[in-house]
Amino acid sequence: MPLENSVCRESSLSVRLIQRSHSGQVFPNLLHGAVKQQGCLSYSLAVEGQGNGPGLLLYFLPWSRHMLRRMFSSRVPSNLDVNRLADAVTRLQAEGAAVTDLTESNPTRVGLAFPARLLDSLASPAGLTYDPQPCGLSGARDAVAGYLGRHGILVDPGQVVITASTSEAYTSLFKLLCDPGDAVLVPQPSYPLLEHLARLEGIEVVPYSLEYHGVWEINVDELRAKVGPRTRAVVIVNPNNPTGSFVRAAEVERVSALCRQRSMALIADEVFGFYPMDVTCSRGPSVFDVPREALTFGLGGLSKSIGLPQLKLGWILVDGAGKDVERAMRALAIICDTYLSVATPVQLAVRQLLIDGEVVTEQITERVRENYKTLERLVVAQPATRLLRVEGGWYAVVQVPAVRSEEELVLELLERERVLVHPGYFFDFPHDAFLVVSLLPHPPLFEEAAERVLARTIGGTAA
Repeated sequence: MPLENSVCRESSLSVRLIQRSHSGQVFPNLLHGAVKQQGCLSYSLAVEGQGNGPGLLLYFLPWSRHMLRRMFSSRVPSNLDVNRLADAVTRLQAEGAAVTDLTESNPTRVGLAFPARLLDSLASPAGLTYDPQPCGLSGARDAVAGYLGRHGILVDPGQVVITASTSEAYTSLFKLLCDPGDAVLVPQPSYPLLEHLARLEGIEVVPYSLEYHGVWEINVDELRAKVGPRTRAVVIVNPNNPTGSFVRAAEVERVSALCRQRSMALIADEVFGFYPMDVTCSRGPSVFDVPREALTFGLGGLSKSIGLPQLKLGWILVDGAGKDVERAMRALAIICDTYLSVATPVQLAVRQLLIDGEVVTEQITERVRENYKTLERLVVAQPATRLLRVEGGWYAVVQVPAVRSEEELVLELLERERVLVHPGYFFDFPHDAFLVVSLLPHPPLFEEAAERVLARTIGGTAA
């Protein structure tokens, strides 16, 4: 219901209402009216219920004599202050302190052996000709379909859309599926980038739970209950980041059926799909292995598939009923044609890059498997800690004694042990205390740092 109020001060103030949901997400609400009367700002605000038990925060901004306005969009966070952990990292870097980074996610900085001539294909003279194609050059779309086909994922090249990154793929799909104020369901715990991408498109993120019972599972009943009249899509991250859990076929079937029933799309982010812990597999289970009823979009890219994030090429796979796919492809072509953001040289080179880059994929796979085994061995020696099962991806989650807050613990690890790790709350773990570590660092460095982390978490110090 509308809230009526007025603010009377010598210097008039404008008002912005912000609603913070149970998950901590911030959603702007509509400011229906504001008029300046006799030195007072009168306003009428409508509050729309979001989340569980929302609280209201009022922000007062300088009043313009002619109009109510802000300098920046509400898509940009109002609080741009650096958090304590980032501030401490910056200070230590300035002091020249040697810090072991167990959050490293950049494969180009962890000592992998990239083939010397891996990037030669970028120098093709054909790159001097500009031939803008909204969904990507046909050769690039064929190359992606061929690459996936070699790994058992059969794709029609005509249903592949080339993007500049997975992040851009998300934003294109949010533009395709959502109006401002619509919602998408996303897993929790999961990577916080999804929240930022959604906010920049003016849409709401509604979390659904992944629950750990020896393996991570989607709470499909909870997911179903969270579908609202403005829910437009369900996002599955497969394997999830940071939990490293693959989605089961039965879960895909149930979620896809729900999407079809409620006219929602299914978005499957499978960027880490080629890094299973199972040594008998070259890739993990894919959403595209399972018959689905819903319009489905699959995401991937060079950043993870061959460890080359700087080349800026990703893709969207579009699958579903014929008419749905046709309409989606036509609409995506309009969206992509507006930006034309993918460079020609990398599109021309992607076929060869995906072939030559397989050696990088193999190195990363061996690296993360080795470091995961090391972590398993170290955790066994510390009974107060628990390593949650990882099925794929580049990260691992360790549960530690909750004797202090995660923030205090990671700051202590940084200041005392000179090791940087992620606290679980960065990924919206439901409670304390979890640490998230990257499995990419050089193995001897990883083992030494992980040993210090585990010793410190149980109250001791490394030898």
